[in-house]
Amino acid sequence: MKKVVKFGGSSLASANQIMKAAKIIKSDETRRYVVPSAPGKRYSDDIKVTDMLYRCYDTAAKGGLIDDQIKRISDRYNEIITGLEIDLDLSGEFEVIRDHFLRQAGREYAASRGEYLNGLVMARYLGFRFIDAAEVVCFDESGNFDSEKTHQILRERLRNIEYAVIPGFYGAMPDGSIKTFSRGGSDITGSIVARAVHADVYENWTDVSGVLVTDPHLVPDPEVIDVITYRELRELSYMGATVLHEDAIFPVRKEGIPINIRNTNRPEDHGTMIVESTCRQPKHVITGIAGKKGFCSINIEKDMMNSEIGFGRRVLQVFEENGISFEHTPSGIDTFSVLVHQSEFEEKEQSVISGLHRAVHPDTIDLEGDLALIAIVGRGMKTRKGTAGQVFSALAHARINIKMIDQGSSELNIIIGVRNEDFETAIRAIYDIFITSELED
Repeated sequence: MKKVVKFGGSSLASANQIMKAAKIIKSDETRRYVVPSAPGKRYSDDIKVTDMLYRCYDTAAKGGLIDDQIKRISDRYNEIITGLEIDLDLSGEFEVIRDHFLRQAGREYAASRGEYLNGLVMARYLGFRFIDAAEVVCFDESGNFDSEKTHQILRERLRNIEYAVIPGFYGAMPDGSIKTFSRGGSDITGSIVARAVHADVYENWTDVSGVLVTDPHLVPDPEVIDVITYRELRELSYMGATVLHEDAIFPVRKEGIPINIRNTNRPEDHGTMIVESTCRQPKHVITGIAGKKGFCSINIEKDMMNSEIGFGRRVLQVFEENGISFEHTPSGIDTFSVLVHQSEFEEKEQSVISGLHRAVHPDTIDLEGDLALIAIVGRGMKTRKGTAGQVFSALAHARINIKMIDQGSSELNIIIGVRNEDFETAIRAIYDIFITSELED
């Protein structure tokens, strides 16, 4: 059995945190491949190492003196090395970094050094082989991640290596220059490594005990989801839930490898398993609730529109021509609505309105802004009757008016639209009726 383990910045922010991570790794001999992030914040007012590197590089790019900033970053790592009591001298590495900064090697090179240096530290402390991600993670000439080339190189490189540390977040262009992933970089690297070694599990260690049912800023101490499918997670992520970027999910999903979200500070917690499919019944009818503010609805009315072939296509073509993507298109016999991001739409609203008049000759066009969309997601809704009725009942009890309703044919989610000002109250009302009330029962 093989496991790939990725640790986030908060999990590796100090010597003490790295000791916790190492204890977790050493407690299970199947945890063979480690993907570290750069050291994160040690306390609320602290500065992440990556941000320190950015600031230092920007100073160098402006012709400023950087020796003091380089020393502060070096001191941060030396504090970790001293705390771990390992024999490691990074002074030569910092000389190389200083030289590259002065020669303006690029902000992506600067950003990657946090993971690179932490990888050296982790490898020495664990006694694992260090593999520079720049040697095994490939981007093409256009800066796009080259999935298959990376898979081939990484698979071959790790074939006869039992234990290794591969820094997250970056790789290299064909000319050798450093290239970073745009979002969720270390998560993506972990997923790539898991695919390459045919891992049985990809463990993603962070500072929470799994995926939460909803945003803890809206509902205090929400439930942790035991098991969630990739499809459910995608629905929640699309509507704003910050769990894993979908680019980090695709490589392992392609191979059927489950992801286990775990808490470095509470390793006894089982966390959340993210899987392709499962026959396990969910703990609750719904799996999660997520949403976003800042939408507007363009409501088009026209008598007998349902008999006009191509009506919907012509409407959406107007939005396409104006460079606006749509979120949802609920419709009735004589009504057709398009929901879009308000910030994208406002600058082009008059162009869109005139375009719609020319394209479909509506009776009226009505605009409604300041809307929020909320997704209620769960595989359990397929076998439970009355889920939508419970949602409507909860919102009615909270005196919230529903502006839009949309349910996919998969019965995996229900999306509702409410006023921005009702967003938080609506989330709490839905959570209470599906989670809190069930726990009390």
